[in-house]
Amino acid sequence: MVQGYNQGEGIDYGETFTPVARIGASRILIAFAAHMEMKLYQMDVKSAFLNGYLKDEVYVMQPPSFESEEFSNHVLKLDKAFYGLKQATRVWYERLSNFLLENSFRRGKVDNTLFLKSKGEHLLIVQVYVDGIIFGATHNDLCNECSKMMRSEFEMSIMGELNLFLGLQIKQTSNDAMIHQQKYVKELLKRFGMNSTKPIDTPISPLTRSVMDDGSPSVKEKSYRGMIGSLLYLIASRPDIVFSVGLCARFQTKPKESHLKAVKRIFRYLKHTPDLALWYPRGSNLNLVAYADADYAGFLVDRKSTFGMAHFLGPCLVSWATKKQHSVVMSIVEAEYVAAASCYARLLWIRQQLKDFCVDTRDAFLSFVIIQVLLIFSKTHVNIKEQNILTFDITF
Repeated sequence: MVQGYNQGEGIDYGETFTPVARIGASRILIAFAAHMEMKLYQMDVKSAFLNGYLKDEVYVMQPPSFESEEFSNHVLKLDKAFYGLKQATRVWYERLSNFLLENSFRRGKVDNTLFLKSKGEHLLIVQVYVDGIIFGATHNDLCNECSKMMRSEFEMSIMGELNLFLGLQIKQTSNDAMIHQQKYVKELLKRFGMNSTKPIDTPISPLTRSVMDDGSPSVKEKSYRGMIGSLLYLIASRPDIVFSVGLCARFQTKPKESHLKAVKRIFRYLKHTPDLALWYPRGSNLNLVAYADADYAGFLVDRKSTFGMAHFLGPCLVSWATKKQHSVVMSIVEAEYVAAASCYARLLWIRQQLKDFCVDTRDAFLSFVIIQVLLIFSKTHVNIKEQNILTFDITF
Protein backbone atom coordinates (compact mmCIF):
# COMPACT_ATOMS: atom_id res chain seq x y z
CA MET A 1 0.00 0.00 0.00
CA VAL A 2 2.85 2.39 0.80
CA GLN A 3 4.28 1.57 -2.62
CA GLY A 4 0.98 2.21 -4.38
CA TYR A 5 -0.44 -1.34 -4.41
CA ASN A 6 -4.06 -2.21 -3.72
CA GLN A 7 -4.94 -4.02 -0.53
CA GLY A 8 -5.27 -7.75 -1.19
CA GLU A 9 -8.29 -9.76 -0.15
CA GLY A 10 -8.09 -11.02 3.38
CA ILE A 11 -9.36 -10.37 6.89
CA ASP A 12 -12.00 -7.66 7.12
CA TYR A 13 -11.52 -6.83 3.43
CA GLY A 14 -15.23 -6.53 2.60
CA GLU A 15 -16.41 -4.85 5.80
CA THR A 16 -15.43 -1.31 4.86
CA PHE A 17 -18.76 0.51 5.04
CA THR A 18 -18.79 3.92 6.63
CA PRO A 19 -21.79 6.29 6.68
CA VAL A 20 -21.60 9.64 4.91
CA ALA A 21 -24.18 12.42 4.88
CA ARG A 22 -26.62 12.68 1.99
CA ILE A 23 -26.60 15.93 0.11
CA GLY A 24 -30.35 16.01 0.77
CA ALA A 25 -29.65 15.86 4.51
CA SER A 26 -27.41 18.91 4.19
CA ARG A 27 -30.18 20.81 2.38
CA ILE A 28 -32.62 19.92 5.18
CA LEU A 29 -30.12 21.19 7.74
CA ILE A 30 -29.67 24.48 5.85
CA ALA A 31 -33.46 24.90 5.55
CA PHE A 32 -33.88 24.20 9.28
CA ALA A 33 -31.09 26.66 10.12
CA ALA A 34 -32.82 29.30 8.00
CA HIS A 35 -36.09 28.64 9.82
CA MET A 36 -34.39 28.93 13.22
CA GLU A 37 -32.29 31.91 12.01
CA MET A 38 -29.13 29.98 12.88
CA LYS A 39 -25.69 30.59 11.45
CA LEU A 40 -23.94 27.45 10.16
CA TYR A 41 -20.18 26.91 10.40
CA GLN A 42 -17.77 24.37 8.93
CA MET A 43 -14.58 22.65 9.98
CA ASP A 44 -12.18 20.24 8.30
CA VAL A 45 -10.02 17.76 10.17
CA LYS A 46 -6.38 17.58 9.05
CA SER A 47 -5.26 14.09 7.93
CA ALA A 48 -8.53 12.67 9.25
CA PHE A 49 -7.84 9.02 8.40
CA LEU A 50 -4.62 9.04 10.41
CA ASN A 51 -6.72 9.56 13.56
CA GLY A 52 -8.43 6.17 13.30
CA TYR A 53 -7.41 3.27 15.53
CA LEU A 54 -7.13 -0.14 13.87
CA LYS A 55 -8.65 -3.19 15.53
CA ASP A 56 -7.16 -5.64 13.03
CA GLU A 57 -3.59 -6.65 12.33
CA VAL A 58 -2.52 -4.92 9.12
CA TYR A 59 1.00 -5.15 7.66
CA VAL A 60 2.64 -3.11 4.92
CA MET A 61 5.89 -3.37 3.02
CA GLN A 62 8.72 -1.05 3.96
CA PRO A 63 8.40 2.16 1.93
CA PRO A 64 11.09 2.99 -0.66
CA SER A 65 14.13 4.86 0.72
CA PHE A 66 13.11 3.93 4.28
CA GLU A 67 14.09 0.27 4.29
CA SER A 68 15.90 -1.06 7.33
CA GLU A 69 19.30 -2.50 6.50
CA GLU A 70 19.24 -4.70 9.59
CA PHE A 71 15.71 -6.03 8.96
CA SER A 72 15.41 -5.81 5.20
CA ASN A 73 13.16 -8.86 4.99
CA HIS A 74 10.65 -7.56 7.58
CA VAL A 75 7.29 -5.85 7.10
CA LEU A 76 5.71 -3.07 9.18
CA LYS A 77 2.67 -3.42 11.43
CA LEU A 78 0.28 -0.47 11.41
CA ASP A 79 -0.83 1.02 14.74
CA LYS A 80 -3.18 3.54 13.15
CA ALA A 81 -5.20 3.82 9.95
CA PHE A 82 -3.44 4.75 6.75
CA TYR A 83 -4.55 6.55 3.60
CA GLY A 84 -5.36 3.90 1.01
CA LEU A 85 -6.35 1.32 3.61
CA LYS A 86 -9.86 0.00 3.11
CA GLN A 87 -10.66 0.19 6.83
CA ALA A 88 -9.48 3.82 7.11
CA THR A 89 -12.84 5.52 6.55
CA ARG A 90 -14.66 3.22 8.95
CA VAL A 91 -12.22 3.49 11.86
CA TRP A 92 -12.12 7.30 11.43
CA TYR A 93 -15.90 7.45 11.68
CA GLU A 94 -15.81 5.22 14.77
CA ARG A 95 -13.21 7.46 16.40
CA LEU A 96 -15.18 10.64 15.66
CA SER A 97 -18.60 9.23 16.59
CA ASN A 98 -17.34 7.75 19.88
CA PHE A 99 -15.74 11.09 20.75
CA LEU A 100 -19.00 12.96 20.12
CA LEU A 101 -21.11 10.42 22.01
CA GLU A 102 -18.76 10.64 24.98
CA ASN A 103 -19.36 14.40 25.01
CA SER A 104 -23.15 14.13 25.51
CA PHE A 105 -24.14 14.08 21.82
CA ARG A 106 -26.84 11.75 20.55
CA ARG A 107 -26.91 10.16 17.13
CA GLY A 108 -29.76 10.70 14.66
CA LYS A 109 -32.21 7.80 14.42
CA VAL A 110 -32.09 7.45 10.63
CA ASP A 111 -28.99 9.45 9.77
CA ASN A 112 -25.86 8.09 11.44
CA THR A 113 -23.87 11.15 10.37
CA LEU A 114 -26.10 13.51 12.35
CA PHE A 115 -25.21 14.29 15.97
CA LEU A 116 -27.22 16.53 18.29
CA LYS A 117 -26.71 17.94 21.75
CA SER A 118 -29.37 19.66 23.83
CA LYS A 119 -28.60 22.15 26.56
CA GLY A 120 -31.75 23.51 28.13
CA GLU A 121 -33.87 24.99 25.36
CA HIS A 122 -30.94 25.27 22.96
CA LEU A 123 -29.77 22.75 20.37
CA LEU A 124 -26.34 22.05 18.83
CA ILE A 125 -26.28 20.17 15.51
CA VAL A 126 -23.27 18.48 13.90
CA GLN A 127 -23.40 16.95 10.39
CA VAL A 128 -20.43 14.80 9.30
CA TYR A 129 -19.19 13.99 5.80
CA VAL A 130 -15.91 12.08 6.22
CA ASP A 131 -13.50 14.87 7.31
CA GLY A 132 -15.86 17.76 6.51
CA ILE A 133 -18.13 18.84 9.37
CA ILE A 134 -21.05 21.29 9.44
CA PHE A 135 -22.26 22.57 12.78
CA GLY A 136 -24.63 25.20 14.10
CA ALA A 137 -26.56 26.02 17.25
CA THR A 138 -29.46 28.10 18.46
CA HIS A 139 -27.02 29.92 20.75
CA ASN A 140 -23.52 31.13 19.88
CA ASP A 141 -22.04 29.82 23.14
CA LEU A 142 -22.77 26.25 22.01
CA CYS A 143 -20.92 26.86 18.74
CA ASN A 144 -17.89 28.17 20.62
CA GLU A 145 -18.07 25.19 22.96
CA CYS A 146 -18.18 22.78 20.00
CA SER A 147 -15.23 24.49 18.35
CA LYS A 148 -13.08 24.27 21.48
CA MET A 149 -14.07 20.65 22.04
CA MET A 150 -13.07 19.59 18.50
CA ARG A 151 -9.79 21.54 18.64
CA SER A 152 -8.88 19.82 21.90
CA GLU A 153 -9.08 16.40 20.23
CA PHE A 154 -8.25 16.93 16.55
CA GLU A 155 -6.12 19.27 14.48
CA MET A 156 -8.41 21.43 12.36
CA SER A 157 -7.52 22.96 8.99
CA ILE A 158 -10.54 25.14 8.17
CA MET A 159 -13.00 26.77 10.53
CA GLY A 160 -15.45 29.54 9.76
CA GLU A 161 -18.86 30.29 8.31
CA LEU A 162 -20.24 27.67 5.94
CA ASN A 163 -19.63 28.76 2.36
CA LEU A 164 -18.51 25.63 0.47
CA PHE A 165 -19.55 22.04 1.15
CA LEU A 166 -19.25 19.07 -1.23
CA GLY A 167 -18.80 21.51 -4.10
CA LEU A 168 -21.99 23.40 -3.20
CA GLN A 169 -21.60 27.13 -2.67
CA ILE A 170 -23.64 28.37 0.29
CA LYS A 171 -24.34 32.03 0.91
CA GLN A 172 -25.77 33.03 4.28
CA THR A 173 -27.19 36.48 4.93
CA SER A 174 -29.32 38.01 7.65
CA ASN A 175 -32.46 37.40 5.57
CA ASP A 176 -31.89 34.08 3.80
CA ALA A 177 -29.56 31.30 2.71
CA MET A 178 -28.85 30.23 -0.85
CA ILE A 179 -27.30 27.11 -2.39
CA HIS A 180 -25.83 27.30 -5.88
CA GLN A 181 -23.04 26.01 -8.15
CA GLN A 182 -22.31 29.07 -10.27
CA LYS A 183 -18.57 28.46 -10.32
CA TYR A 184 -19.06 24.84 -11.35
CA VAL A 185 -21.42 25.83 -14.19
CA LYS A 186 -18.83 28.22 -15.60
CA GLU A 187 -16.16 25.54 -15.38
CA LEU A 188 -18.38 23.07 -17.22
CA LEU A 189 -19.11 25.48 -20.06
CA LYS A 190 -15.40 26.18 -20.46
CA ARG A 191 -14.40 22.52 -20.19
CA PHE A 192 -16.74 21.31 -22.93
CA GLY A 193 -16.29 24.32 -25.21
CA MET A 194 -19.83 25.66 -24.80
CA ASN A 195 -18.92 29.25 -23.87
CA SER A 196 -19.54 30.58 -27.37
CA THR A 197 -22.80 28.73 -28.03
CA LYS A 198 -26.17 30.46 -28.30
CA PRO A 199 -28.14 30.27 -25.01
CA ILE A 200 -31.63 28.80 -24.88
CA ASP A 201 -34.36 29.17 -22.26
CA THR A 202 -35.45 25.50 -21.86
CA PRO A 203 -33.28 22.43 -21.06
CA ILE A 204 -35.27 20.07 -23.28
CA SER A 205 -37.87 20.34 -26.01
CA PRO A 206 -41.39 19.02 -25.23
CA LEU A 207 -41.27 17.29 -28.60
CA THR A 208 -38.17 15.25 -27.72
CA ARG A 209 -38.71 11.55 -28.38
CA SER A 210 -35.45 9.79 -27.54
CA VAL A 211 -34.92 6.25 -28.84
CA MET A 212 -31.90 3.96 -28.72
CA ASP A 213 -31.07 4.18 -32.43
CA ASP A 214 -32.66 6.79 -34.67
CA GLY A 215 -30.25 6.26 -37.54
CA SER A 216 -28.00 9.22 -36.71
CA PRO A 217 -24.20 8.77 -36.54
CA SER A 218 -22.56 7.42 -33.37
CA VAL A 219 -20.47 9.65 -31.10
CA LYS A 220 -17.61 8.86 -28.71
CA GLU A 221 -18.83 7.19 -25.53
CA LYS A 222 -16.02 8.65 -23.39
CA SER A 223 -16.88 12.24 -24.27
CA TYR A 224 -20.63 11.67 -23.90
CA ARG A 225 -20.25 9.96 -20.53
CA GLY A 226 -17.98 12.75 -19.32
CA MET A 227 -20.66 15.33 -20.07
CA ILE A 228 -23.37 13.25 -18.40
CA GLY A 229 -21.27 12.62 -15.30
CA SER A 230 -20.55 16.32 -14.92
CA LEU A 231 -24.25 17.19 -15.23
CA LEU A 232 -25.31 14.51 -12.74
CA TYR A 233 -23.24 16.29 -10.09
CA LEU A 234 -24.84 19.60 -11.00
CA ILE A 235 -28.38 18.39 -10.24
CA ALA A 236 -27.48 18.58 -6.53
CA SER A 237 -28.58 22.24 -6.71
CA ARG A 238 -30.42 22.43 -10.05
CA PRO A 239 -33.80 20.63 -10.00
CA ASP A 240 -34.73 22.32 -13.28
CA ILE A 241 -32.42 20.01 -15.26
CA VAL A 242 -32.92 16.76 -13.35
CA PHE A 243 -35.44 15.28 -15.82
CA SER A 244 -33.52 16.17 -18.98
CA VAL A 245 -30.20 14.95 -17.55
CA GLY A 246 -31.79 11.71 -16.40
CA LEU A 247 -33.27 11.12 -19.83
CA CYS A 248 -29.95 11.68 -21.61
CA ALA A 249 -28.15 9.47 -19.07
CA ARG A 250 -30.09 6.44 -20.33
CA PHE A 251 -28.14 6.45 -23.60
CA GLN A 252 -24.55 6.23 -22.37
CA THR A 253 -24.05 2.98 -24.26
CA LYS A 254 -23.61 3.61 -27.98
CA PRO A 255 -24.82 7.25 -27.89
CA LYS A 256 -25.97 8.86 -31.12
CA GLU A 257 -25.61 12.35 -32.48
CA SER A 258 -29.22 13.12 -31.56
CA HIS A 259 -28.47 12.26 -27.92
CA LEU A 260 -25.39 14.50 -27.93
CA LYS A 261 -27.50 17.30 -29.37
CA ALA A 262 -29.93 16.93 -26.46
CA VAL A 263 -27.04 17.11 -23.96
CA LYS A 264 -25.63 20.22 -25.63
CA ARG A 265 -29.06 21.84 -25.35
CA ILE A 266 -28.78 21.40 -21.56
CA PHE A 267 -25.43 23.22 -21.63
CA ARG A 268 -26.96 26.01 -23.71
CA TYR A 269 -29.70 26.29 -21.09
CA LEU A 270 -27.06 26.47 -18.32
CA LYS A 271 -25.42 29.33 -20.18
CA HIS A 272 -28.79 31.12 -20.18
CA THR A 273 -29.34 30.47 -16.44
CA PRO A 274 -25.90 30.30 -14.72
CA ASP A 275 -26.98 32.17 -11.59
CA LEU A 276 -29.98 30.15 -10.42
CA ALA A 277 -29.91 29.15 -6.76
CA LEU A 278 -32.02 27.38 -4.17
CA TRP A 279 -33.49 30.04 -1.89
CA TYR A 280 -34.15 29.36 1.80
CA PRO A 281 -35.69 32.43 3.50
CA ARG A 282 -35.09 32.90 7.21
CA GLY A 283 -37.98 32.57 9.63
CA SER A 284 -40.04 30.52 7.16
CA ASN A 285 -42.48 27.82 8.28
CA LEU A 286 -41.66 24.10 8.24
CA ASN A 287 -44.85 22.70 6.71
CA LEU A 288 -43.80 19.44 5.07
CA VAL A 289 -45.40 19.03 1.64
CA ALA A 290 -44.54 16.59 -1.16
CA TYR A 291 -45.67 16.37 -4.77
CA ALA A 292 -45.46 13.31 -7.00
CA ASP A 293 -46.38 12.56 -10.59
CA ALA A 294 -45.84 9.88 -13.23
CA ASP A 295 -46.41 9.48 -16.94
CA TYR A 296 -47.67 6.26 -18.52
CA ALA A 297 -45.26 4.16 -20.60
CA GLY A 298 -43.52 7.35 -21.69
CA PHE A 299 -40.06 5.92 -22.40
CA LEU A 300 -40.14 4.73 -26.00
CA VAL A 301 -37.29 2.20 -25.64
CA ASP A 302 -38.84 -0.17 -23.08
CA ARG A 303 -42.22 1.49 -22.41
CA LYS A 304 -41.52 2.00 -18.72
CA SER A 305 -43.01 4.98 -16.92
CA THR A 306 -41.08 7.91 -15.45
CA PHE A 307 -42.07 9.51 -12.17
CA GLY A 308 -41.04 12.75 -10.50
CA MET A 309 -41.27 14.03 -6.94
CA ALA A 310 -40.48 17.18 -5.00
CA HIS A 311 -40.42 17.80 -1.24
CA PHE A 312 -40.81 21.20 0.42
CA LEU A 313 -40.23 22.49 3.94
CA GLY A 314 -42.46 25.53 3.77
CA PRO A 315 -41.12 27.46 0.74
CA CYS A 316 -37.79 25.57 0.81
CA LEU A 317 -37.21 22.83 -1.74
CA VAL A 318 -35.07 20.19 0.01
CA SER A 319 -35.45 17.04 -2.08
CA TRP A 320 -36.38 16.08 -5.64
CA ALA A 321 -35.93 13.27 -8.14
CA THR A 322 -37.13 11.88 -11.45
CA LYS A 323 -36.63 8.17 -12.10
CA LYS A 324 -37.65 5.52 -14.54
CA GLN A 325 -39.78 2.85 -12.86
CA HIS A 326 -38.32 -0.64 -12.60
CA SER A 327 -41.20 -2.49 -14.24
CA VAL A 328 -43.77 -1.89 -16.97
CA VAL A 329 -47.12 -0.92 -15.44
CA MET A 330 -50.48 -1.85 -16.91
CA SER A 331 -52.34 1.38 -16.18
CA ILE A 332 -51.81 5.03 -15.34
CA VAL A 333 -53.25 4.40 -11.86
CA GLU A 334 -50.56 1.80 -11.16
CA ALA A 335 -47.86 4.22 -12.36
CA GLU A 336 -49.19 6.91 -10.03
CA TYR A 337 -49.24 4.54 -7.05
CA VAL A 338 -45.62 3.51 -7.67
CA ALA A 339 -44.68 7.20 -7.75
CA ALA A 340 -46.69 7.86 -4.60
CA ALA A 341 -44.97 5.02 -2.72
CA SER A 342 -41.49 6.29 -3.61
CA CYS A 343 -42.43 9.85 -2.72
CA TYR A 344 -43.95 8.76 0.58
CA ALA A 345 -40.83 6.77 1.54
CA ARG A 346 -38.65 9.85 0.99
CA LEU A 347 -41.15 11.93 2.96
CA LEU A 348 -40.96 9.61 5.97
CA TRP A 349 -37.18 9.91 5.95
CA ILE A 350 -37.41 13.72 5.92
CA ARG A 351 -39.99 13.61 8.68
CA GLN A 352 -37.68 11.55 10.87
CA GLN A 353 -34.86 14.01 10.21
CA LEU A 354 -37.10 16.78 11.48
CA LYS A 355 -37.97 14.70 14.54
CA ASP A 356 -34.27 14.55 15.35
CA PHE A 357 -34.30 18.36 15.14
CA CYS A 358 -37.20 18.32 17.67
CA VAL A 359 -39.66 19.53 15.02
CA ASP A 360 -43.21 18.16 15.21
CA THR A 361 -44.70 17.49 11.76
CA ARG A 362 -48.05 16.00 12.78
CA ASP A 363 -49.86 18.70 10.82
CA ALA A 364 -47.85 18.01 7.68
CA PHE A 365 -49.58 16.42 4.72
CA LEU A 366 -48.72 14.70 1.51
CA SER A 367 -50.43 15.95 -1.59
CA PHE A 368 -50.31 14.05 -4.86
CA VAL A 369 -51.37 16.01 -7.87
CA ILE A 370 -51.76 14.49 -11.32
CA ILE A 371 -49.68 16.77 -13.54
CA GLN A 372 -47.26 16.34 -16.40
CA VAL A 373 -43.77 15.36 -15.26
CA LEU A 374 -42.10 18.17 -17.18
CA LEU A 375 -44.22 20.73 -15.35
CA ILE A 376 -42.87 19.69 -11.94
CA PHE A 377 -39.71 21.66 -12.54
CA SER A 378 -40.10 24.97 -14.33
CA LYS A 379 -37.25 26.66 -16.17
CA THR A 380 -36.38 29.02 -13.32
CA HIS A 381 -37.52 27.40 -10.09
CA VAL A 382 -39.68 24.60 -8.82
CA ASN A 383 -43.24 25.54 -9.56
CA ILE A 384 -45.97 22.97 -9.10
CA LYS A 385 -48.82 23.76 -11.50
CA GLU A 386 -51.87 21.93 -10.24
CA GLN A 387 -54.32 20.59 -12.77
CA ASN A 388 -57.54 19.59 -11.03
CA ILE A 389 -57.77 16.08 -12.44
CA LEU A 390 -57.24 14.05 -9.28
CA THR A 391 -56.06 15.14 -5.84
CA PHE A 392 -55.98 13.30 -2.54
CA ASP A 393 -54.30 13.98 0.79
CA ILE A 394 -52.85 11.68 3.42
CA THR A 395 -52.66 13.21 6.90
CA PHE A 396 -50.21 11.86 9.48
